[in-house]
Amino acid sequence: MQGKTTFGVIVGTRGFFNPELAREGRRQIVERLAGLGFEVVVLPADATPSGAVESAEDAHKCARLFRENAESIDGIIVSLPNFGDEIGIVTSLKESRLEVPILVQACDDEVDKVDLKHRRDAFCGKLSVCNNLHTYGILFTNTSLHTYPIESASFDQDVDFFSRVCRVVNGLRGARIGAIGARPAPFQTMRVSERLLQASGITVVPVDLSEIIFAAQRLDDDAAVVTSAVEEIRAYGKIPARIPVESIVKNAKLSAVIRNWVRKNELDAFSVQCWSSVQLNYGCATCTVMSMLGEELIPGACEVDIAGAISMYALSLAAGVPSALLDWNNNYGEDRDMCVCTHCGNYPKGFVGGEIEISELDVLGETLGREKSFGAVKGKVRSGDMTYFRMSTDDLNGRIRSYAGEGQFTDDPFPMAGGIAVCRVPRLQALMDHLCTSGFEHHTAMVRGLHARAVHEAVSRYLRWECYLHR
Repeated sequence: MQGKTTFGVIVGTRGFFNPELAREGRRQIVERLAGLGFEVVVLPADATPSGAVESAEDAHKCARLFRENAESIDGIIVSLPNFGDEIGIVTSLKESRLEVPILVQACDDEVDKVDLKHRRDAFCGKLSVCNNLHTYGILFTNTSLHTYPIESASFDQDVDFFSRVCRVVNGLRGARIGAIGARPAPFQTMRVSERLLQASGITVVPVDLSEIIFAAQRLDDDAAVVTSAVEEIRAYGKIPARIPVESIVKNAKLSAVIRNWVRKNELDAFSVQCWSSVQLNYGCATCTVMSMLGEELIPGACEVDIAGAISMYALSLAAGVPSALLDWNNNYGEDRDMCVCTHCGNYPKGFVGGEIEISELDVLGETLGREKSFGAVKGKVRSGDMTYFRMSTDDLNGRIRSYAGEGQFTDDPFPMAGGIAVCRVPRLQALMDHLCTSGFEHHTAMVRGLHARAVHEAVSRYLRWECYLHR
């Protein structure tokens, strides 16, 4: 998620058409992408007769360049300023051997410029290119319009969309997801197949909860890592005066150990056994460090919900902002397109969008004792656009399935404690029917912004997960 996205660019051409169209198209797309903040890997203008790819020799040069820059290329954009040579393009892609998303874009003809000097025929050429990609089994993303000028708002929007698709695909392939502790016995909905995840390139890294607890207990109260964590927690949110210093220090020790374990294992997201062993055997909640790491775009999920952590990570990749894990929890009166989503208190501050309080868990605090439950992050989520997403492993059928959609957080009141998000989702009842009849879990991931299409494109087209897109 850090740094600029880099695109490999293939400009296609065909010798029957004016080569100046290809040269100008190459110049336009390179300048446009740079202006949008993207890095570009493209053949030098003098590497081929027209600065584009047409012949087998051109394709070999392009493929070699892409292989040399394989570590930095996040996606490939095929641009057709004229008809384009489909064989040259396919050869470039096949020989490059890059398993990254591909966008196919073609340029408009101008109605008053269709003489032999100016006509493009990219409208037709795009069909030929896509036909060959399909025949060769090369996965690709289409643009929102069949053709349009490079210097257009449609191009800008499609490239932004495609960059988010690339981040999700590349981020999930090779993702490392932590699992701290065993799944709590009452939560069978959190079961997941590590083998199905591994088939998509996702590795689960487990650790016994006792190792985390014992490591926290060994830390001295005045250790530098502990005092630093205490300061970070105090600065992160408002802590009521009733909370004893001892509870904050205890939480800081646990936070420091979890943070260190996450970094040591190079994790992209993680999940925690938070109900209720850590409260009983150590004496605090894990929400604070989950929230703080989530703010750094390293999401943390409750109840060892590994699939939930992956879902959060996918949304953070797409949006570039903190995501959260929530329960589909309550109806909102008789408004059937509204509901309340909530969790005890692990929302990142940026997800809430306002002030937060760090205090005790409410449900477990009443059951186990508030002195054992400090660390919950509380706040009502501010209004704005949102995207929801959930992936799940269907072990019986050997597949990964998911759903995605969009809605809004609203400012409507709801007098319940904890982390509260009042949501409006168009056709909510149809969505709930799909979740129930398909056997999805009660947890979902959410993020600010409208990114369901990008996530759906990434997981369904490139990762080959089944994904229901709610409209």
